[in-house]
Amino acid sequence: MTTTTTKAPDAKATAAASKALQRSGDWARRAPLLPALILVIVATQLPFVVTIVSSFMRWNAYYPDKRAFAGLANFGTVLSDPDARHAIWITVLLTVSVVLISLLLGLGIALLLDRKFMGQGIVRTMMITPFLIVPVAAALLWKHAIYNPEYGLLNGVLKGVFGNGAPQVDWIGSHPLMSVIVAIVWQWTPFMMLILLAGLQSRPMDVVEAARMDGASSWQIFTNMTLPHLRQYIELAGLLGTIYVVQNFDHVFTITSGGLGTANLPYYIYQTFYTAHDYGLASAAGVIVVILTMIVATVALRTVFSLFKEETR
Repeated sequence: MTTTTTKAPDAKATAAASKALQRSGDWARRAPLLPALILVIVATQLPFVVTIVSSFMRWNAYYPDKRAFAGLANFGTVLSDPDARHAIWITVLLTVSVVLISLLLGLGIALLLDRKFMGQGIVRTMMITPFLIVPVAAALLWKHAIYNPEYGLLNGVLKGVFGNGAPQVDWIGSHPLMSVIVAIVWQWTPFMMLILLAGLQSRPMDVVEAARMDGASSWQIFTNMTLPHLRQYIELAGLLGTIYVVQNFDHVFTITSGGLGTANLPYYIYQTFYTAHDYGLASAAGVIVVILTMIVATVALRTVFSLFKEETR
């Protein structure tokens, strides 16, 4: 009886000590990550909490004495304001146009780069370069070096082809939204190309070669084998591109300054915050953008996880 009663406490003490040692080991591994976690919380989550709180406030810097709780009034104002509705429409139009055109161009370039040819690595690196340029610098390049009606590249090409009688088009003034779309497409096509090229290189080539030996044409292989295989890669590229393009501010601000009907929702928030100094209304518009982005991001993450599941099968 004495031996039994002494062994039980020893076993319990050993188990407790091992658990305590495991907890201390876990904390020892997590402790170096705490400063980074705290920094992320302070830099991202606290400002977002302040933005949410501000979105329910009537807060205009021009009328500091009238600051008060407004409930959902700011959200109603954003959704009923004609400028805000126009900015939402421009955001949707800009995002859909950029993503679709970039996907089509990225797919075409990926199909070309998937073939073997001399200098393949150099060409791939050069095709990626536009995506590596800072967005503001890329927008400035398009505004001054390409679109400028006096010394821009586009009008220079027209003059070289048609002579001195060629029309010198004011591209930004005549086609403002298209000018912004083309500049963003130029920068985002390499991103789409990279994802789709990775999908092309993951194809089971033995199945493709077997289909070719059985007499399948290139178009049949593309439509019946390549496109179904690329479906999830296309969805992933489109969703990730949507997340970033819907928040685009640099090109709109740099190329058109939000004028000529090109002001999207991020630029509307900028104007509301820095020009009208209506912090509550700008915060409400920002929360709407975040909610829309989170919806798209959730769909994108589900696509990524389903893609990884299929890759591990």
